[in-house]
Amino acid sequence: MATIDKSIHRATITLDVPAKIADVILYATNIVQKMTGNPSFPTPTPTVAALDAALSDLHAAETVALSRAKGSATVRNDKRTVLISLLQQLRGYVQSVADATPENGASIIESAGLKVRKISAPGKRAFAAKPGALTGSAIVTAATAGPRSSYEWQYSTDGGKTWVFAPATTQGKTTVAGLPSGTTVQFRYLAVTPKGGQGDWSPAVSMQVK
Repeated sequence: MATIDKSIHRATITLDVPAKIADVILYATNIVQKMTGNPSFPTPTPTVAALDAALSDLHAAETVALSRAKGSATVRNDKRTVLISLLQQLRGYVQSVADATPENGASIIESAGLKVRKISAPGKRAFAAKPGALTGSAIVTAATAGPRSSYEWQYSTDGGKTWVFAPATTQGKTTVAGLPSGTTVQFRYLAVTPKGGQGDWSPAVSMQVK
């Protein structure tokens, strides 16, 4: 089994098989064409010949099914199942080849006519305040400043003219209690990071206290 350098992102395959039979045939045809003679895959499992034969069987079965001959749709669906099973086997084989050289994994996968699974970047948490479970309380959440950071918090009940400190925290979240019910309160924070030191106060966010 290949050892993957954890500093290199591992490209993985998504077997995005279409729903319509005509599209399945086009999808598989592209894979067969890309796999044929591909130097990255000297001994594919299953063989390209097996994939091509299953593809031809599905194409022929679909032609008969379009004539609406009795039982032809069932045969066509069975042929589709066989082809998809072979494609799933191929995915495992191509993935093992890509894993052997992870620095080229994405290009290896794409050279087989397969798609690389997209990795969604985590969204940055926004600074926000919302009412807490208790009357006169607020839950305030800051944008994450990174590991080993601390956070200082302030709130204002007079439109930002004066600010009151709330207890500092080592997490980007705090609960402020004892706020006057029925009023609008503003909150702001600053982060203290190991490398950057103390930052600036954030723009204020407002919340109606319950």
